[in-house]
Amino acid sequence: MTSLTIHTIESAPEASKPMLEESVKAFGMLPNLHGIMAASPQVLEGYKALHDLFQKTSFNAEELTVVWQTINVEHGCHYCVPAHTAIAHAMKVSAELTEALRNQQPMPTAKLQALQDMTLLITRNRGVVSATELDAFYSAGYEERHVLEIIMGLAQKVMSNYINHIGHTPVDAPFAKFNWTK
Repeated sequence: MTSLTIHTIESAPEASKPMLEESVKAFGMLPNLHGIMAASPQVLEGYKALHDLFQKTSFNAEELTVVWQTINVEHGCHYCVPAHTAIAHAMKVSAELTEALRNQQPMPTAKLQALQDMTLLITRNRGVVSATELDAFYSAGYEERHVLEIIMGLAQKVMSNYINHIGHTPVDAPFAKFNWTK
C-alpha cells in the first residue's frame, strides 16, 4: 500500500506530463517512483536532472553503481536496490560487483572498496570526514572532484530513497526479479 499518489501521465500535473512521457520513452514504462514524484513537477525535474548530471561525472559504470547501491543499501531502500540492480545489468556491470553491493560484502578491488568506504562515511556522518579518511581515499586513486561527485549522487539518492520510504513505492515489474530487503 502506498501513502503517496502514483500518478499516470493522465493524472499528473500538466508540468509533469512531458517529463513522464520522457520516462516512458527511456524505460519502456512509467516507473512508479517517477509517478510519485510527478505530484511536484520541480521534484521530478530536480531528480531527473541530478540523475543525468551524476551519470556525466568522472565515475565509470562500476563506480556509479558503487555509489548508488552503497547509499541505497545503507538507506534500506526496497525500491532503489532492485531498480539499480537492473540498471547495473543494463550498464554491463558485473554480477559479482552487483551482488557484493546488495549483500554488503567486500568490493572486488581496493579502489572500489575505497569508493564504497568514502560513500559510507559521507552518508553515515552527514559529510563529516576526517583528513586521514580523505587522504586514504586520495591514496586509492581518487581526487577532490570525486568527493564532490559522491555528494551529488547522495543528493539524488536521498530524494529517491526517502520518497520511496514515505510512499511505500511498489517495485516495478521489470525490477521485481531483483527484489531485495535489508
